Amino acid sequence: MFEVNSASELYSTVYLHDRTTDSYVTVVPERGGIITGIQIGDRQLLYLDRERFANPELSVRGGIPILFPICGNLPGDRYVWKGQEYTLPQHGFGRNLPWTVVSSSTEGAASLTLTLTHTPETLTVYPFQFELKFTYRWAGTSLIVEQQFHNHSADVMPMSIGFHPYYSVGDKELLQFDIPTQNYVDRANDVRAEFLGTWDTDLAEIDAAFEPIERGQPLVAAVSDGDRRVNLRADPYFRHLVFWTVKEKPFYCLEPWSAPRDAINSGTDLLLLDSGATLNTTLSLEFQIHQA
Repeated sequence: MFEVNSASELYSTVYLHDRTTDSYVTVVPERGGIITGIQIGDRQLLYLDRERFANPELSVRGGIPILFPICGNLPGDRYVWKGQEYTLPQHGFGRNLPWTVVSSSTEGAASLTLTLTHTPETLTVYPFQFELKFTYRWAGTSLIVEQQFHNHSADVMPMSIGFHPYYSVGDKELLQFDIPTQNYVDRANDVRAEFLGTWDTDLAEIDAAFEPIERGQPLVAAVSDGDRRVNLRADPYFRHLVFWTVKEKPFYCLEPWSAPRDAINSGTDLLLLDSGATLNTTLSLEFQIHQA
């Protein structure tokens, strides 16, 4: 029923395959541990800018990038921790570094486990010794991402965590949303408003951060696109949801974040992991496709 296969392509690629549903997830460990595709039958559900993907000097625009140790951008790409100034690019470095494959399995799902650890280079911009372990599990038409964050530093480690899924879309006018909060701030258009269920797709860009959900509650949201529905569920650490799209690009993003932009400076919903501690959390994406 389940298979895990590897191939040498532009980058070393791993395929998590469920033969029963004729579906698979594509993972590229060396490009930020990123999921680059989710395909059910002949339907590709994720968008990927292949030109950017082919250039290792550029961040990937597409797939499901991993956000760590910050979500969003910082003013001037700078933050201050304990009186020392550091520099981090937008969304941090987790999505740009090579991850290491630890194991794979076909027991109950097609799964792959990856790790990312600190390096001399990361320590210059983020002075913490860490180990991340992510397991992707694909079964049926559902993806589960199990995440472990370990702090091997002597001090508390500040961090924000998140994902940046790029969903492919044909007609954005067909998008329908089930969002757990009502109000949002659209940075791209300087708008603060109540979400009424649809977006103005004539805008050049939409970058809307929703108000945080109630503390202690799981993040549950859904998007329908004609015959497709994506159900998102994340543990209570993920209190924030961001919608982003660009006009005339066939994608939209619905991003679960643990904290808003600049949390490492403001402290808003910043996760503080004690020395020697481990944080475990889970994200699930269920894809439903209705045949005509």
